[in-house]
Amino acid sequence: MTSLPIPTCGASDKPRFLVLFDFDETIINESSDDAVIQALPGQRLPDWLINSYREGHYSEYSQRVLAYMAEQGVTEDAIHAAVKRIPPSPGFLDLLQYLQSHHEDFELVVVSDANMYFIETWLECAGVRHLFFKIFTNPGSFDETGRLVLQPFHSHLCSGCPDNMCKQLILREYLAGRQKERGGEPFQRIFYIGDGANDVCPSRVLGPRDTAFARKEFPMHRLLMEMKTSQPAQVKANLVPWNSGDDIVDALKKIMEER
Repeated sequence: MTSLPIPTCGASDKPRFLVLFDFDETIINESSDDAVIQALPGQRLPDWLINSYREGHYSEYSQRVLAYMAEQGVTEDAIHAAVKRIPPSPGFLDLLQYLQSHHEDFELVVVSDANMYFIETWLECAGVRHLFFKIFTNPGSFDETGRLVLQPFHSHLCSGCPDNMCKQLILREYLAGRQKERGGEPFQRIFYIGDGANDVCPSRVLGPRDTAFARKEFPMHRLLMEMKTSQPAQVKANLVPWNSGDDIVDALKKIMEER
């Protein structure tokens, strides 16, 4: 993949818009956890390990999977190669190219329940890491034995989110912190791009000028559509479904024309 140009804006600049990206099945077109399993001999997990998963505890499950992979002799190089091979979602490199061409207007952030090693590796290999101002995800690094070790991002009290991450809490804290850093100036609009059930909670923070871009027919889309019908007060943002990054570019172009 060809690297996109490095933006010239610095942290002191004040982009008008904030764009938040999920990673798995949003920036990339599959789950990074599933993709690295291809590095295993036989390319599948044993049933006992698959059956150990508990709802809301995916981070713990991922740690067991990575420990098993290390026991099976899967190396850091093999995991790196598996992550590098993951394809981007359709049109997402074009979307990032568009955002880069308007870098003075858009601040880009990743909020993902994957891990830092997978995300940093993929973004760097794709030549787009420099476009992102911040990455919020579970810490992940290789220890001295060659095992990729994950840590939970934080603890929280939100009953609707996985035990290791509430994306709404991350978004609220980020908006408050960035507003202080920006001299009290908030972002004019927020765009949240995702696909999964854990992208619903942060979408509830968005206001009527903001947009939740939900991957069409994925859990985020279905759940927000249901909430708009049954609990309309819970979803104030515009809901725009997407099949590719081109759909998002088209929507952003219309918003840019409004200024």
